[in-house]
Amino acid sequence: MMPAPMFGRVAAVLAPLVTVFVTFLVAPPLIISPALGQNTPLPTQVVRRELRIGAPGVPSALDPGAALEGTSPLIARQVFDTLVAWREGSTEIEPALATRWNASRDGLVWSFTLREGVKFHDGSPLTAHEVAGSFERQLKPEAQGANRTWPALLRGAPGVIKEVRAPNSRTVEIVLAQPYAPLLTVLAHPGLSIAKPSTAADGAGRLIGTGPYRVVDASVGRLALEAMPGYWAGPPKSERLVFLDVSADDQAESELDSRSLDIWFPAAPPRRAEGALSAPGLRIGYLAFQTEKEPFSRRTLRQAVAAAVDPAILGQALDRAAVPLQSFLPPGVWGRREGSPILGGSRTTVKALIKESRWPKETKPTLLVPAETTPLNLPKLAETIQLLLGSDDLPLNIQAESEATVRSLLQAGAYDMALTEATVAGGDPHLLLYPLSTSEAASKGPRAMNFSFYRNPRLDDVLIRASQLTFRSERQRLYQRGQAMLAEELPWVPIYVRLQWAVARPDVKGLRLHPTGVHRLDTVSLDVPPSLAPAPGATR
Repeated sequence: MMPAPMFGRVAAVLAPLVTVFVTFLVAPPLIISPALGQNTPLPTQVVRRELRIGAPGVPSALDPGAALEGTSPLIARQVFDTLVAWREGSTEIEPALATRWNASRDGLVWSFTLREGVKFHDGSPLTAHEVAGSFERQLKPEAQGANRTWPALLRGAPGVIKEVRAPNSRTVEIVLAQPYAPLLTVLAHPGLSIAKPSTAADGAGRLIGTGPYRVVDASVGRLALEAMPGYWAGPPKSERLVFLDVSADDQAESELDSRSLDIWFPAAPPRRAEGALSAPGLRIGYLAFQTEKEPFSRRTLRQAVAAAVDPAILGQALDRAAVPLQSFLPPGVWGRREGSPILGGSRTTVKALIKESRWPKETKPTLLVPAETTPLNLPKLAETIQLLLGSDDLPLNIQAESEATVRSLLQAGAYDMALTEATVAGGDPHLLLYPLSTSEAASKGPRAMNFSFYRNPRLDDVLIRASQLTFRSERQRLYQRGQAMLAEELPWVPIYVRLQWAVARPDVKGLRLHPTGVHRLDTVSLDVPPSLAPAPGATR
């Protein structure tokens, strides 16, 4: 195994899919209700075979290289394909443009065999040279300025990926700087979709893909997609998808009722319960302790804080944007350590831990929190935590600051305890545990991700080895051990996982929320009443 110092130059990429934020959300699941839009289509109505989808921040142009946050990854998923894909409803990996793959014995070369007969939207065939070219465009140093995905996911060249090559027309080889087990999860992200430069009818440059839909019309706040004939995975259920920029509840409710909108993906819990559904995502909120200084350099005091946070009371404060989290990993990530709750404990336990920590009574640490009140009222959540701890003789001050100020203070380690958040853009444990918990990510400054500045060589070794092994069973064992160590040390305490939301009309069929927020829409359709269904053999 590579020794830690050598590993350090490239190991910062081991956080590739984690972006740390200081905004939060929370909510309990709801089920689609048939109460929404009781107006059944009349026989005189025109049958629509397009889905109208509302979401905030609909882009007017698509570039997988910028599809990291917001609505862009969702739309990119419908237009572009990746070498491998996340399975429906989970973050397990399945074939996509590549039908099979294998890694060399040293884990440094991954070979992918491409699916035969796949074509880009302009009719040209997919080849290994096109795939390699798609990756290389994003790996070039000069591309890093405008391209946000590769730096965020893989830190660009020469991070994890050294080279992408095409030894023949159907084989793609990805050469790594070091063994990197989460590679497949990374490659399933829409930001790493395969795209080909093309020229539009107006002469403008654009990127085209091989996905189930192609872009046919784009304007500010509106993007129309049309089903791609001969798509390799079979025809999509809907002939057209029209994405519309819809942010506010009032607008969404009006357009859902008038049938101008079929599905709405809000950024926050919707006001309306009818037709709403939710599922846990991959963004967690947590309490970070500055472990380098008093008072939270004391492990037993950190344990006392976790024991004092009652998840039932916390859930009420989270309202409908998130739910309490009792694990270091969210539900959509494999390798979770189950059966060992992190939050909550008896008053006797809390007081015993406080006594053992020799809590200095004259000390009143500060809880740093973003001042934002929507979609989750973070100062209010901080007040709930303050009350929970205060009732057990753990008084806190609250310091509410702008998001930019909070980030600056976190990166400098200039705080006692902070409420912050991390997002995993994939389903591998490494992508959350490594950046939040290891020495590599504990260097102060803009690259800091381990805001607790906790350093433990034994934990580093466990997480590094887990990131380099090929077999899932061995990695699972190491991640269980790593989470047990975190549960004992508690440099940070997970407190909630955000919920993602959708609102759909009752005639929408086949909609399932994906943990990543990148939902498949080629399997979604409108339920056409029998009286409106075309006769066998009829054409439109």
